[in-house]
Amino acid sequence: MVKLKILLVLILIATIIVGGCTTTRQPEDIKPGEDNILTPLTPEVTVTVGMKQVVSDAGILIGMAKGYYKELGINIQPTQFNSGQEMINSLAAGQLDVGATVTASGLFNAILRGIPIKIVADKGYNVPGMGYYRLVIRKDLVDEIRDYEDLRGRKIAIVATASLDEIALDRVLNQGGMTTEDVDLQIIRSFPDILMALGNQSIDAGMLIEPFVTQGIEKGMIDPWKDPSEYDPDAQTALLVYGKSIIERPEIAKRFMVGYIKSLRDYNDAFFKNINREEIISILAEYSVVKDPEIYEKMYPTGLNPDGYVREKGIALDLEWYEKRGLLIGGTLTVEEVVDNQYVDAAVKALGKYK
Repeated sequence: MVKLKILLVLILIATIIVGGCTTTRQPEDIKPGEDNILTPLTPEVTVTVGMKQVVSDAGILIGMAKGYYKELGINIQPTQFNSGQEMINSLAAGQLDVGATVTASGLFNAILRGIPIKIVADKGYNVPGMGYYRLVIRKDLVDEIRDYEDLRGRKIAIVATASLDEIALDRVLNQGGMTTEDVDLQIIRSFPDILMALGNQSIDAGMLIEPFVTQGIEKGMIDPWKDPSEYDPDAQTALLVYGKSIIERPEIAKRFMVGYIKSLRDYNDAFFKNINREEIISILAEYSVVKDPEIYEKMYPTGLNPDGYVREKGIALDLEWYEKRGLLIGGTLTVEEVVDNQYVDAAVKALGKYK
């Protein structure tokens, strides 16, 4: 009898321990009337996602490859756009559900016009010491451009104004008491073309993103110069945004975020914990535009918050930058008006915090 009691106590303790090891909500935890966002939608729904299939789209690409969205009753339909403004227009018109984009005046002016677009999750930030989006300089100018002041009057390229690229360069120049008005600003509409211009020495420096940073270093064309943590430590480089059509369907919006967060965690496991690294690199090489698996071992990795939250300080600084330059038309915005954490909150509550 005593042995039986001891056995029952041990079983009870084991049950408590196992239950305490996971924070994932179980079906019995769901209150009556509350949507269990871990259950699949029936019938399956299609969610359109605007993206360029770059590495920072890992939260979508990994989920597509591993079936995270499918198992929640969501079919992802990728859509390509020629510009960020086209994507914003489609989000505003309800023709696109989700956008993978960067900060831009067009995004915030759409919100100012009352169009229901919200920033809902992180899609890329610079990891300290390993910035994947940064100012690079020509290799032959390393001895001439040593500090920020040495950039004055130089030909420096960005892909667009009134967006992430101009903000990032401006913050570099601010470190030397300058702005973009103190350099010979060149607008070159694509990162490959900026790298080519650095290679043929028609510009002195440029804002580049991976994998072009690594390609330029490998070819001996560029120097990665200073790490962005020195001149832009709070930047929120890329964003995931929801448009009107998915905001009006919260049961889909929350499930999409569950698939997205699960994918971000796989990415972080692979690149920062070396767990299933080969599998994730293989997926990204197949689904993204970066096809060479070997370059993933050399690139500066994109930072992606495994719990999905954006850097609100970075977005606040961006809003301040746009407002200061008169780029917000007809009003001002606060972080609370442009960021909506309810979807990330729901996903993290369902999945538990990343460990």
